[in-house]
Amino acid sequence: MELYKLTAHELHRMLKERKISAVELCRSVFSRIGQVEDKIKAYVTLTEERALTKAREVDEKIRAGEQLSPLAGIPVAIKDNMCTKGLLTTCASKILQNYIPIYTATAVERLFAQDVVLTGKTNMDEFAMGSSTENSAFFVTRNPWDLETVPGGSSGGSAAAVAAGEAILSLGSDTGGSIRQPAALCGVVGLKPTYGLVSRYGLVAFASSLDQIGPITKDVMDCALLLNYIVEHDPLDSTSLKVEMLDYTKALVNDVKGLKIGVPVELMGEGIQTGVREAMENAIELLESLGARCQEVSLPHLDYALSAYYIIAPAEASSNLSRFDGVRYGYRTPQKVEDIMEMYFRTRAEGFGNEVKRRIMLGTYALSAGYYEAYYGRAQKIRTLIVNDFNKAFEKFDVLISPTSPTVAFKIGEKYEDPLRMYMSDICTIPVNLAGIPAISIPCGVADGLPIGLQIMGKPLDEETILRVAYTFEQNFGFKEEPNL
Repeated sequence: MELYKLTAHELHRMLKERKISAVELCRSVFSRIGQVEDKIKAYVTLTEERALTKAREVDEKIRAGEQLSPLAGIPVAIKDNMCTKGLLTTCASKILQNYIPIYTATAVERLFAQDVVLTGKTNMDEFAMGSSTENSAFFVTRNPWDLETVPGGSSGGSAAAVAAGEAILSLGSDTGGSIRQPAALCGVVGLKPTYGLVSRYGLVAFASSLDQIGPITKDVMDCALLLNYIVEHDPLDSTSLKVEMLDYTKALVNDVKGLKIGVPVELMGEGIQTGVREAMENAIELLESLGARCQEVSLPHLDYALSAYYIIAPAEASSNLSRFDGVRYGYRTPQKVEDIMEMYFRTRAEGFGNEVKRRIMLGTYALSAGYYEAYYGRAQKIRTLIVNDFNKAFEKFDVLISPTSPTVAFKIGEKYEDPLRMYMSDICTIPVNLAGIPAISIPCGVADGLPIGLQIMGKPLDEETILRVAYTFEQNFGFKEEPNL
């Protein structure tokens, strides 16, 4: 039996019944990594010895008859922008290539407390800036469905690892769609929780008002399970919400009868690939056959979401990344310099990649004296209008649905030299981050041999409803395809 192909909830049952050991499971996943990692390049850092040590500890607990957490012994990959004490955290950037944190991110620490087995840190677009994982300073990650195509970004390594069986579960971060878009392109499930539901403490900041950590999994049950263990108020994060702890697996009911589902016309317009549109129409038909009522709705300010995002996110990035100056963190230029200013300039010029520099320049310009109101102030006003659009829509609908990505996975290099085309890859996901609402992407079909994602968006803190709709769709759609590696 190929254990790496199973879900976490299936594996937990087998561990509990002692049909397999945690060490067997760990070895199955690392054997798979050995088979395919040279093709996929999902990981920046692998932690096999540490993983086996942890797996042995879990087996000891099983032998001792201790109560097992549902995540105990499950191999999990972590995106390389979440701090892990004593273990490299590079953000796929030259400027942090040797950075070893002295603390662990809260969300990761909570998983460690459940005895998960860490397989390693996954590749990403540098500082989470990108939609294809081509912006990593180290190497490009490839899509397990077609090695000539991108896995999406910026959590491309985390999504590719789960799709290829190189991890059972993974964590990603989502600033403009960086969990959902790679999940869609790799044929797995990805959830961006409500802003503030999962602590961002220890997540290396890109755009603080948009960033959110979330799960990438093989199915919706695993997604709810993983969410259970990363949601909790964190006093170390000032934006962390004080909310009631829920068991999200209880929301997994196979029933959407009577639910009202809105389909934003702005997310079904130009640029949506024919195969993606057909998959969406089939998804709507299936949901209606199950008793949901689907209806078009207009959110008129979504047309401005991409423009507003590419002012707000770079502005926050330019501020967050100012700390990487060769003094406090990571890389410093080895070249001889005349003064400290030259050291700053050379360090940042050599340490950051082109996409990061592009966004720092955009953000610095947008925040500069004389332009602040014209750009940043106006973008924030548009953000408010988008929030109002969603609030108004949710007065009438329980959830909204759209494609996750306007296209299936595109060829490596196809959009790399054209940033505006690349930015359009996130056109369906960005509004969700601006509004701070939750959204999930699940597989809903295949076009040209590549998976398509269905995005389900919900009211703030209503993860339960989007999980219910996702679970019902998954159970009745029966997506069985998998990459042929």
